[in-house]
Amino acid sequence: MCGVIGLLIKDRDLEAHLGRMLVSMIAALAERGPDSSGIAVYSEASEDDPSALRALPTLGISLGSDEAVEWDDVAEWASANFDRSVTQVLDSGARIDLPETMADALVASIDVTWPAVRVLGTGRVMTVVKDTGWPVDICRRHRIASWAGHMAIAHTRMATESAVTVLHSHPFVPGPDLCVVHNGSFSNHASVRRHLQAEGVRFETDNDSEVAARLLARRLAAGDELDEASRWVMKEMDGFFTLVVGTSTGMSVVRDAFACKPAVVAETGSYVAVASEYRALAELPDIGEARVFEPQPAEVYTWSR
Repeated sequence: MCGVIGLLIKDRDLEAHLGRMLVSMIAALAERGPDSSGIAVYSEASEDDPSALRALPTLGISLGSDEAVEWDDVAEWASANFDRSVTQVLDSGARIDLPETMADALVASIDVTWPAVRVLGTGRVMTVVKDTGWPVDICRRHRIASWAGHMAIAHTRMATESAVTVLHSHPFVPGPDLCVVHNGSFSNHASVRRHLQAEGVRFETDNDSEVAARLLARRLAAGDELDEASRWVMKEMDGFFTLVVGTSTGMSVVRDAFACKPAVVAETGSYVAVASEYRALAELPDIGEARVFEPQPAEVYTWSR
């Protein structure tokens, strides 16, 4: 009984309020997922952001841990060992921006130098926060209400089939700026996992949701559009689910053919919001004027800015 959330801002004047809007949605769904929560925020770098002024393309690497880590020490280490890296220290994590060509070397070095640190995701415009505990407390610790951006995908988790850890929390990020949150369960995740592993796909957890995320990424890498890739997930994965997907270009939601897992959408001229329950939408601005509807089974809904 997890909670899934998607929020796409179309009115640039609302981007500064994305965090506040998101926190109200997470708080409403906290009891659906009391053991952990995760958030992917999409935000284009401002012109005065030093990481945006480099000649080479940059990639942001979001980090977290289930253990206490001196993140200031991680920032100093990154600065000393990776030229032109910039680290933003969060409450229980960090994001390191650096030239894209150096990203693989950084990840490999983290595995050796900081074994307690986990890579939560990578992206040019995406920052990922994942933590264990009551979702409202997580939002407070990471000051999510103050965050700005044009899109966010979030999740509140009630673990049913795998451990409660930072890595097992959603969203799963199987590729740069691609994230997936899931409410439901997949009965054939083990067989699909074996098939993907035989093709060289690597997994970080035994979570069934990660299998769907990796399958989606595999189809996108093969050239599928998001709609087509999502239909492949529906075709290959057996179970009951609502998936919310974030990409560098927009957001999508899809439910299984029986629509057993709840979802509701609110559309206005300023934003599109998706949540497991209407109460997560109730405090959004101008919700009374929104077009509110339930996504139909086995249909892929996609929105872009």
